[in-house]
Amino acid sequence: MQEAIDQGPLEQFSPLEFLARQVVEGFITGLHKSPFHGFSVEFAEHRLYNTGESIRNIDWKLYGRTERLYTKRYEEETNLRCQVFIDNSSSMYYPVIQNPDLSHPNKITFSLYVTAALLYLFRKQRDAAGVSFFSETVELHTQCKSSSVHHKYLFTELAKRLTPIPPQQRKGTSAATAIHELAERIHKRSLVIIFSDMFENSGSPEELFAALQHLKHNKHEVILFHVFDKSKEIDFAFENRPYRFIDLESGEQLRVFPSKLKEQYTQAVDRFKTALKLRCAQYHIDLVEADINAGFEQVLLPYLVKRGKLF
Repeated sequence: MQEAIDQGPLEQFSPLEFLARQVVEGFITGLHKSPFHGFSVEFAEHRLYNTGESIRNIDWKLYGRTERLYTKRYEEETNLRCQVFIDNSSSMYYPVIQNPDLSHPNKITFSLYVTAALLYLFRKQRDAAGVSFFSETVELHTQCKSSSVHHKYLFTELAKRLTPIPPQQRKGTSAATAIHELAERIHKRSLVIIFSDMFENSGSPEELFAALQHLKHNKHEVILFHVFDKSKEIDFAFENRPYRFIDLESGEQLRVFPSKLKEQYTQAVDRFKTALKLRCAQYHIDLVEADINAGFEQVLLPYLVKRGKLF
């Protein structure tokens, strides 16, 4: 049975949101200086002062130059629009665990819990947030909003995806196509946070890099969290005995001794990681290597740093 998320006036939390609250508040407690600046009020324009109005917003410097009374008009805006892209393809459900949790997460569970923590931060700061899930297509795209009703809906959508995908419902990854589409659908000059293992069905890293460049071309700030299980997917740390490796997206199987593949595999991974780092540096994208077994700090700290740069 799917857990509902209650965000009522008594601040009753589902397990997912309650954990997000604990993680966030525990993390920021003791920080010397918060990078947050609160709700912003932005200058819009000058207009002529009308007799009888409050003199609080009169621009006296402008009066000194023009000898005419003008008032400043302001418009309130949320601090930030943030869209979170989450890769929901079958490969994100590695490692295959019966009941993944924070002590033993798979990649999607890690990404969902971190996103929940970020959503709690957004709500606390009254930032507008949206979530988009993609695999071979864009599965869900929500607009950025800051209302409590909207945040409740986002938590519900996150909770739905804590349930593992059945093996017969294999979903591939078309990250490049999805990111191109989403780049056109989100508000210009947003903060885009991507959680993905960066496995692309096309087999062409260039297509994926072009999609990331598209986001920057549209004036978005981008943080890319490359989510992986470092021990297995990067270091290939398997015992030297026969294994059956199964592609979670295609179902293709390979029986082999890990020692026969390790050198070739790790070299290929290193080449891709190097290319990804170079392109992200070229496009001014913040790349965070997110090992699912390393904890929340590696994710929250880069976000806080980026958040501080925006104001």
